[in-house]
Amino acid sequence: MRNLMESRFTNRELVREPKCPFCGNPLERPCEVEGISSRGMELGTCRCGATYAHDATGHNLGSAMSEALVYGCGGDWDKAWNLMPDEDYLQDRVENYDIESHLIVPGGTYDGRRIAGVLYFILMKSRSCEVEPLPSSKLEVPGTSSTYSAGKSRLRRSYSKGEIEGYIRDYNMAALLEIAAFDSRVIRSLQRMLYSVDPIMRSKASEAMGRTAAVIAEREPAVVINLLQGLITSVTDTAASSWGSVAAIGEIIGANPKRFGGYLPHLLRLSGDRILLRDVLAALGTISVSSPGLLRKYTYHFIPLLRDPSSEIRGLAAILLANLGAVEAGEDLESLLEDDSELEVYKKGSMETVTVRALAKEALERL
Repeated sequence: MRNLMESRFTNRELVREPKCPFCGNPLERPCEVEGISSRGMELGTCRCGATYAHDATGHNLGSAMSEALVYGCGGDWDKAWNLMPDEDYLQDRVENYDIESHLIVPGGTYDGRRIAGVLYFILMKSRSCEVEPLPSSKLEVPGTSSTYSAGKSRLRRSYSKGEIEGYIRDYNMAALLEIAAFDSRVIRSLQRMLYSVDPIMRSKASEAMGRTAAVIAEREPAVVINLLQGLITSVTDTAASSWGSVAAIGEIIGANPKRFGGYLPHLLRLSGDRILLRDVLAALGTISVSSPGLLRKYTYHFIPLLRDPSSEIRGLAAILLANLGAVEAGEDLESLLEDDSELEVYKKGSMETVTVRALAKEALERL
């Protein structure tokens, strides 16, 4: 399948939209913040919780770093300088930023002007490092509830790998969400189960990872961002099966699309690998349930998959297009009403065997 995210510029990228290096979400133009911008630098906040400062010349990175750090601490300088890099916060930067056009200019020249601006980013590893909640901390997380706050969770203690595995086997998501409310290490245990030889266990672990990550991201976004980046790297660096990694990426984005929707392009690029296409479609199907708007503009890329030789691809494409409300796929879906090929689809803790015909019929009824 042709890469869904193929750039308009095949050989050279002229300009691009600025995006957060941690979560991939588009950024708002930074501006001066009264009472915090002590050096006249413009500041901004990403929806993932990262703060950033604009250095127009690229020669004052130290000042930009301190401005972004203090902004992330609500303006408390004493608090900021008691934090340790890597231990308490992550750092990154985006170069060749032009604040006038609000664009990244890789070539360094735009409209006859030299572009040397830098956006310096700070992402706190824990919300406890912040003095006041940033706007992004008010984002609603689909599928979670304040019931899973640390104060209302079950007795805090260490949980063994065996206990976590037992919760997955029993599909006890409530217990896992309670653990995630105070212990982010649960996602590491879940990550190991992505490589289970049992496909149902892999699918359950992927779903649990998405739901627990949504809880953890509210207080420790860096933990989930590192997890997402690691999952993406593991898939792109491995020529063999992705095991449960692609499904986990889809579950994490689907459980919190406002915060992690910026990682969607990474998932779409994987669709160019035929070996991964089945897993990518299933992951996109997960995302399309909670946030169809993220995928709606790619509808015409998915319609040809209804004619794919693989029954799994045809069936998963039908599910995805139904979630997207793709009325333009109606004729192609009708052509599948006599397709008795079977495939397995994961739903809420179990695998269901369905026919392509049944999925096409359901899709047409929803359009």
